[in-house]
Amino acid sequence: MIGTRIAAAGLVLLLAACTAPAPPRDQAGTAAGTAAPTVCAPPQGAPRAETPTTIDVVEQAYFCVLAHHHRGATLDGRVLLTAGFAALTRQLGREGRDLPDAVMPALTGDRKGDWAAFESVYRKLAGRRDRLAVVTLEAMVAALGDATWTHGVRQHPDAYDGDGYGLGLETNAGSSASRALPPLFVTAVRGGAARAAGLRPGDVIESVNSSAPFIDGTAVAPAIAALRPQYPEARPVRLRLLRESTGRRWTVTLQPGLYRQELADLQVVRSKLLAGGRAYVRLTWFAGDSAERALRAIAKLRKERTLAGVVLDLRGNGGGSLTEATRLLSAFAHGKVTGYLCAGDDRCEALRTDDTVQLVGLPLTVLVDRGCASACEHFGAAVKDLRLGTLVGSRTAGVVSGPAESYLLGDDTVLSLPARHHLGAGGEVVDGIGVPPDRYAPLTPADAAAGRDPALAHE
Repeated sequence: MIGTRIAAAGLVLLLAACTAPAPPRDQAGTAAGTAAPTVCAPPQGAPRAETPTTIDVVEQAYFCVLAHHHRGATLDGRVLLTAGFAALTRQLGREGRDLPDAVMPALTGDRKGDWAAFESVYRKLAGRRDRLAVVTLEAMVAALGDATWTHGVRQHPDAYDGDGYGLGLETNAGSSASRALPPLFVTAVRGGAARAAGLRPGDVIESVNSSAPFIDGTAVAPAIAALRPQYPEARPVRLRLLRESTGRRWTVTLQPGLYRQELADLQVVRSKLLAGGRAYVRLTWFAGDSAERALRAIAKLRKERTLAGVVLDLRGNGGGSLTEATRLLSAFAHGKVTGYLCAGDDRCEALRTDDTVQLVGLPLTVLVDRGCASACEHFGAAVKDLRLGTLVGSRTAGVVSGPAESYLLGDDTVLSLPARHHLGAGGEVVDGIGVPPDRYAPLTPADAAAGRDPALAHE
């Protein structure tokens, strides 16, 4: 989604309220007096405190997805229900109470009938236990691949402006948790437990939480998620590491917590002059004014000397505003279609350059990697399709869809769904695939350990 796995990015469009069809309710639900919330509407007013997530909220989200996701008209609801039931049984197993009745009901493809069957079994297994509803809904949303459910977001009571929370490390997985290429390794140590334990860039992560080594070295989503704890998640994370330069293998346990971030790590736009007279601009997020700030940085460097080109570093850029990505593209081309947003019936809206933006008129190189997602991939795909410059690095995340539209659920959490899907300027699908570079120059553990930048050196 133009917006991440890693946040929802892009434009937030508010739609009129929608009413989901009310499925038949079983006796357990009726006896409990739990009338399902059926209204799926955009948030209004100030946010309210979250209330417990129940099976009724899961029902509301299920029908909201079917009504408003861009694939909703053709989406098989059994995909959502199967994912939710699988997560439910895994949670029961973790709690040591796997039950003999935890059997997926027969589903027919009738959306209302399938929900009634699912709900009936769920209530027998879970009753009104909130944790089981949470993992069920999380899995259903994850099965879509391009939606997000925002819940449980809290700030550490001792957090101060500039503080980070987590393990204090970054990896080459970027924003695409399930698409990390082998090996998985540390690319930066920002502070916290990772710094205290002596981790270094280039350290290979062979396993997470005593799991078996990744199959073929490929990291899976749960392992990546464990490396990115969000407050109030505080469970320690156990890593098995390999430092290739010495051959050392060891295990370390890292405790999530607050850590102070460096000012440079918080800057959205950074710039400098490279050898040969090229302007280097690193853009970590397509924030609300990032295009203008990036162009001002180029103009400032241009005053210092005659520029030979622009190197735009979008590695690790998780997305943000589609408008800002298009504005920045407009500094390198006018009169172009930069991509398309298409509805479920395949009607597409062309996204066009803003020709009021002054052209830079310099050769462009764009550095990309697996951390480039969402609006960043819209930018990269347009550069490649329209031949505006050269992409250098590794394939992008493959996590891009239409702008997110937000819906308030009955527990005062927010479900974000794309009502349209994204196509590149050439009409190609990028979501799930990514954008390949013109020049392949991936970062390796040895490069990270030595502080080398192969993409910049290859450019």
